[in-house]
Amino acid sequence: MSAKKVIVIGAGLGGLSAAISLKQSGYDVEIFEKNAQIGGKLNVLKERGYTFDLGPSILTLPHIFERLFEPSGKRMSDYFSIRSLRPHWRNFFEDGVTLDLYPEPDKMATEARKVGEPPENIERFLKYSADLYDLTNDGYFEQGLDNWQGFAKHYGLFKFFQFDLFRTMHQGVASHLQTQYFRDIFDFFIKYVGSSAYRAPAFMNAMPTIQFRYDLWYVDGGLYHIALGLQRLMEELGIKVNLNAEVSDVRREGKRVTGLVANGTFHAADIIVSNMEVIPAYEKLLNEDKAFIASLEKKLEPTCSGLVIELGLDCQYPQLAHHNFFFSGHQKEHFAKVFERYELPDDPTIYLVAASKTDPTVAPTGCDCLKILPHIPHIRDDHPLTREDYSKLKDRIIDKLERMGLKHLRKHVVFEHFWTPLDIRAQYNSNKGSIYGVVSDRWKNLAFKAPKQSTLYPNLFFVGGSVNPGGGMPMVVLCGQNVAKKIVAWDK
Repeated sequence: MSAKKVIVIGAGLGGLSAAISLKQSGYDVEIFEKNAQIGGKLNVLKERGYTFDLGPSILTLPHIFERLFEPSGKRMSDYFSIRSLRPHWRNFFEDGVTLDLYPEPDKMATEARKVGEPPENIERFLKYSADLYDLTNDGYFEQGLDNWQGFAKHYGLFKFFQFDLFRTMHQGVASHLQTQYFRDIFDFFIKYVGSSAYRAPAFMNAMPTIQFRYDLWYVDGGLYHIALGLQRLMEELGIKVNLNAEVSDVRREGKRVTGLVANGTFHAADIIVSNMEVIPAYEKLLNEDKAFIASLEKKLEPTCSGLVIELGLDCQYPQLAHHNFFFSGHQKEHFAKVFERYELPDDPTIYLVAASKTDPTVAPTGCDCLKILPHIPHIRDDHPLTREDYSKLKDRIIDKLERMGLKHLRKHVVFEHFWTPLDIRAQYNSNKGSIYGVVSDRWKNLAFKAPKQSTLYPNLFFVGGSVNPGGGMPMVVLCGQNVAKKIVAWDK
């Protein structure tokens, strides 16, 4: 009997993870990807001797990636190499204070004392974070729970209340830490999922443990080498990948999907896995009615987008670490502008990567390549922004970086690349230019995303940042693995 045919729409990390896991489970798997390379938002730009990670630039939880190789008797280290970073990142504040994050308690205590934060507060907060992580990891992550019914069954009433459900993430941070410096730093761990610390539920404070317990990593040569490693693994497994093959339609008969149309040709499938986000897939590929789409939009609001700026410099700034954050002088207002009023921030918190601090191969000798990413609102049809609006924000960001120590930054730029939410939406078919999928909001969805199995078509499954457990490289890889398990169990 021939193996059942699974078609995966999209070669982002979630789609690749699902495809590899399903192939290892005995399915015949084929991928259709609209772009000319695999990886989705895990993307790369090479220009004039500079190499930029266009998308994700931090690797966490590498053991989840390792699971893609182990069932085939392989080792991840044979496909790409990783190294841990010190410091994890450097934090710059408007008053000139600079603080580094380290996983080592003694080094972290030294940083805390610089600004009068008692080290025991940091230790207490990280214990709180670790308890939340262990609780979340046990069910939501590893068991792939999708809804409250699954939560209630797995955790029971007693453990359910250990999730700190009645506070926001910021309230959880503020109850443990007394200085604004460390409150801002740990609030901004919400960057991993593109949401607001003032609206996300408190159990999102599990995220620092992902970094402090399991470390923070860099992939030699740039993070796109993860995609290249997975491409090699798929070639060895015999997974067919169709590039430049945009899916335009998913066909169905009754309550089952039967295949898809890519580049004008129909391809039959027993099961479809969509790495295209849930709302765009239902809207554009399945043409579901407006009432159904509206019901999804109420609880599956997209995360923020971003202004993605790559700068090739003819110099280096010695004060930078590999990962850096330049904090807003008023981060609460920054969160409110982006996530509640959906306005471009006047003074954003800026994430800046200077990868040549670790890897000299990514820039010419004596030069640097900077990736700069402030979070900004996703695209709003009722309040459209133009490329000129985004360009003005870019100028404010460069002004801020020059004011905070990167003197004469403009004069040292020899190459510039600039993406707006409009570009992100066009490149990845993401919902309203979202970077991380579905927002984590205590009032809108309590951080739940869409379920992995379609509520309309039992043989249609979803993977990626719009699906539980949400955005970020390790989470979408884990999602792909859990989708494969769900398909195997459902298909018995």
